[in-house]
Amino acid sequence: MNVPGYRDHPSEPWDRAAPADPAEAEEFLRRSYAENPRLGPVEPRLAIVRAQIAATGTYVHTTDELAHGAKMAWRNASRCIGRLYWKSLLVLDRRRARTADEIFSLLVHHLRTAGDGPIRPVISIFAPAHPGQPFARVRNEQLIRYAGYRGENGCPVGDPRQAGFTETVQGLGWHGKGEQFDVLPLVIETPEEGLRLYELPERAIREVPITHPEYGWFTELGLRWHAVPAISNMRLTIGGVHYPLAPFNGWYMGSEIGARNLADADRYDMLPTIAARMGLDTSRESTLWRDRALVELNRAVLHSYEQAGVRISDHHTESQRFLAHMRSEARAERPVPADWTWIVPPISGGLSPLFHRYYEEMDLRPAFYLDDEAAAAASGL
Repeated sequence: MNVPGYRDHPSEPWDRAAPADPAEAEEFLRRSYAENPRLGPVEPRLAIVRAQIAATGTYVHTTDELAHGAKMAWRNASRCIGRLYWKSLLVLDRRRARTADEIFSLLVHHLRTAGDGPIRPVISIFAPAHPGQPFARVRNEQLIRYAGYRGENGCPVGDPRQAGFTETVQGLGWHGKGEQFDVLPLVIETPEEGLRLYELPERAIREVPITHPEYGWFTELGLRWHAVPAISNMRLTIGGVHYPLAPFNGWYMGSEIGARNLADADRYDMLPTIAARMGLDTSRESTLWRDRALVELNRAVLHSYEQAGVRISDHHTESQRFLAHMRSEARAERPVPADWTWIVPPISGGLSPLFHRYYEEMDLRPAFYLDDEAAAAASGL
């Protein structure tokens, strides 16, 4: 996810008709202005915000507040191992965009800004939700995902995780090639235009063919993955204001691709195929054929991205960087919420220094949330 190592935050219910909470707004503003003395005294700003909430039920963030709030949300993301880089997030203020065409154009710009050259963390923040009013959103869980088809022989083609969403977009008129790595269209929903489909242009999709440093036959598997993991269905909450359309990305940790996307039995399920090509004994689990195939798949992913000049990190290095983040936050006297089940890498967990520690999960705000409605939309329901 993503922001490095990031996937989903727990679902959080919210009342879209409710006004912004003045207490949450004040807490955010006081903390934000304390961390950014150049913004000046906070009291005059608090008076303005209280008046706006009283009159309209919400308030408007300044560009500086929006930018720092987004960075704080990343800093507070308990399931993200890559938070050491939170200050480097590029925040693109897109709140004026209204039409689906405008939104799509800016999403393409996001992908190109993030992926052309070295991968950089980027967030595009579109218009906030106003109390009791409909809002724009993207139904895709990520800006780039591969379609999943149910083959005639019962064998899945592509990414089974996206099978429901693929059927949804097919019902809206989209026709894929029926191949393993068909990039899904974006489904953009606006109050005025409803659902509209957009094919991403090739210039916005940077992909990496997966090869292996030793096994030449790896190219015959036809594997590839995209460079920019941009989560697009999570709600950004800053000081009581909700931004339902705020796609963000970092760069991949190799194990996200090699130990999950391409390896999980309910995703691309490549381990049996790789084990067979390696000549491993798969007759019983005690041969550890899965483990051996998994390591080689992860080696291939890291090798391929490095050869292509696409930024990626390995799970050992990222574990050390998370410890550096914890030390940095301790010096700033800030807590570091963390979910052990997500922070510890999905491969060689016991070798990570993060495995042997205890963490506290805290709902610190600003934050990113996956609400039930967005999760259902992304699953094709």
